[in-house]
Amino acid sequence: MSFQISFPQMNAGADQDAEQCEVVVDGDRRRIRFHDYDEIYRIPGLYEHLFYEVLDCRSPDVVCSLLDEQLKAGDHDPAALEVLDLGAGNGMVGEALARMGCGTIVGVDIVPEAAEATARDRPGTYTEYVIGDLTDPSEEVAEALGAYRFGVMTTVAALGFGDIPPEAFRYAFDLLVPDGWLAFCIKEDFLADEEPTGFSKLIRDLIDDGTLDVFAERRYRHRLSAQGEPLHYVAMVGRKTRP
Repeated sequence: MSFQISFPQMNAGADQDAEQCEVVVDGDRRRIRFHDYDEIYRIPGLYEHLFYEVLDCRSPDVVCSLLDEQLKAGDHDPAALEVLDLGAGNGMVGEALARMGCGTIVGVDIVPEAAEATARDRPGTYTEYVIGDLTDPSEEVAEALGAYRFGVMTTVAALGFGDIPPEAFRYAFDLLVPDGWLAFCIKEDFLADEEPTGFSKLIRDLIDDGTLDVFAERRYRHRLSAQGEPLHYVAMVGRKTRP
């Protein structure tokens, strides 16, 4: 599906999470902030057109390809691993995981519209899709996720902007079995020592104390900004060595 999309001048110099677009939907021109995912997911095809066709997002393919390389190098069968896709959105990463041959894929997101968009656009991608806040998971959410033994955890293009706080990432990481694989990406700025979100310290602590053994790391262009500038991220794949 094609949309008439333009980018207002206010994007010049704006932070990545403040970027906006104007889109014509059913003859109505609407201004939507990029990180208002609930609003974007409600419009079939808008997420894919905006981020993948216009802004050339590459993160799901980069992260999943890096994970696939490491699984093949270790002779691991993706079909035998239960996967937790944190910040699953509308199923773009789940779809890439399914192409890898992963059989059991569980999506989790805080936005109900994400699950609705996945069911609408990519039915059957996930074995189960859980909606909940992992900074304060309900008993129902904890029970649903606790029913699995996750051998892989993925989180793609969702870290560092408040979409997934460090506490939610930590909770999901704790669900990963020892020797389980972690594949994620994060904006390179958020790995700097002075970054304010807490992810730099969290990732650095996991690596420094040996809890996460990094096998592969790649800097790449995540997508273009609304002004056409490249936004660089870092993808990492590693194994959890202990609880």
